[in-house]
Amino acid sequence: MYYPKKFYVGDIVETKKEHPCGSKQWEVIRVGADFKIKCIGCSRIVMLPRPKFEKSVKKTIKSAAPEENNIENS
Repeated sequence: MYYPKKFYVGDIVETKKEHPCGSKQWEVIRVGADFKIKCIGCSRIVMLPRPKFEKSVKKTIKSAAPEENNIENS
């Protein structure tokens, strides 16, 4: 069974291959069936389908995951 990896808007990820500008770091701008990512080096924006994006990511450098413990419902 396929379980998609968790990525959030604002995450900084490192890819396996370099962008032509020389940077490997990207900021996630949009998540869903397609991902929109912005190069940290030159600010170029690229849109990729989810499977291609997940294969190209080497690691997450900075996560923007929402924290669930900050808000308590009374």
